[in-house]
Amino acid sequence: MMRVLVIGGTGFIGPYVARELCQPNHEVTLYHRGDHETVLAPGARHFKSEKAAMPVVDFPQELLGAGFETVIHRIAMGERDARAVVRAFTGRAQRLVVLSSGDVYRAYGRFTRIEPGPIEEGLLTEESPLRRALFPYRSQANSASDLNYLYEKILVEREALGQADLPATILRLPKVFGPGGNAALATVYRNRNYPSWRWTHGYVENVAAAIALAALHPAASGRIYNVGEAYTPTIAERLKSLPASSVPGVDDSDHDFRQNIAYDTTHIRAELGYTWSWSATTRPCGGRWALG
Repeated sequence: MMRVLVIGGTGFIGPYVARELCQPNHEVTLYHRGDHETVLAPGARHFKSEKAAMPVVDFPQELLGAGFETVIHRIAMGERDARAVVRAFTGRAQRLVVLSSGDVYRAYGRFTRIEPGPIEEGLLTEESPLRRALFPYRSQANSASDLNYLYEKILVEREALGQADLPATILRLPKVFGPGGNAALATVYRNRNYPSWRWTHGYVENVAAAIALAALHPAASGRIYNVGEAYTPTIAERLKSLPASSVPGVDDSDHDFRQNIAYDTTHIRAELGYTWSWSATTRPCGGRWALG
């Protein structure tokens, strides 16, 4: 049995992660404010505090002394909160698992036109170049305290990987969909005008399974993994396997749809045995939809 802390465990992905961890009888504690508490895994413990508001930069002493072996930070947004969790749990936990994003890649910067340069062909591997242009959503921020202003997963990764005494695992998530978020797959339907474009997706339960697997697997320590489907279809290929939708297609001149955001997920599959992939069916496959 392992004692696991999940920071931010009541949002979109968090409850599924808790259920994955509780099923093999690990001891799971969720650190959150309690504002969005939903149906969570039976047996999961709750530690509620106003300090759990994003960005999470402070941890109650009672939590620090609980003796967690693994800490999963689901909601690290930038340099300050990533540094805070590293400082807080170095010497108190054996491993840190941090959720990142494919927006760290230089290809994403070229897709959003904030990064100059030519289109990058092929799949994005964990070794693909990262953006040089930082803070990709700062232009959308209303103030310097806005999370869009603070957000930068490149800095999160840098802080998490910078402490040898707290080995970290970085998971670069795909576009997640499922109940509670992007459930109608608007990210596919609204891009129907770009049939050749590819963007790696992941069904929420499948993504949660990858997070739990990485948190428990000893081989994941010190590693970076892309998470998502084994093969990323084009928008046209996805639409062939999906029902009709009233979500309209949009013309989007702010993005360069010549640039795919498609992951190579070989490493997590080969090293940790992760197996989920996109399928035309929407029936459960081994307990999870085969769409992630």
